[in-house]
Amino acid sequence: MQTYSAKPVEVEKKWLVIDADGVVLGRLASMVAKLLRGKHKTIFTPHIDTGDHVVVINAGKVKLTGKKLRNKVYHRHTGFPGGIKTLTPEAILNGQFPERVVEKAVERMMPKESPLARQQLGKLRVYGGAEHPHTAQQAEVYDFASKNPKNKR
Repeated sequence: MQTYSAKPVEVEKKWLVIDADGVVLGRLASMVAKLLRGKHKTIFTPHIDTGDHVVVINAGKVKLTGKKLRNKVYHRHTGFPGGIKTLTPEAILNGQFPERVVEKAVERMMPKESPLARQQLGKLRVYGGAEHPHTAQQAEVYDFASKNPKNKR
């Protein structure tokens, strides 16, 4: 018996909507990364994009456990000497683009520096509010919060 390898033509991609209101960030990010890669499907093939399109709504209402809201620090560098910038998740969630916390958490759970990972991340759409413009795709609701009691705070 030979190992099955999915071909790009055979893959059916669905659209899923996840409501992040009150959901723990790390658990949400790991599940979204799994859905984007296609690891939840029986036809998962590591070198083929078998994942689904994921729309995350209410990203500004995501929860962090413990003291991570104030103590966790995101670093970035401008490229100039002394140009290191730091932000906390609290500042980002209260700022203009709260969806960036979810985007970075999912990005850091994907395979690193891979063209396939960049292609799979292109199927992620994150919105800070409850509205999204992807109603025409007839996305089905993925109730992540009820899968495990630890998922919701």
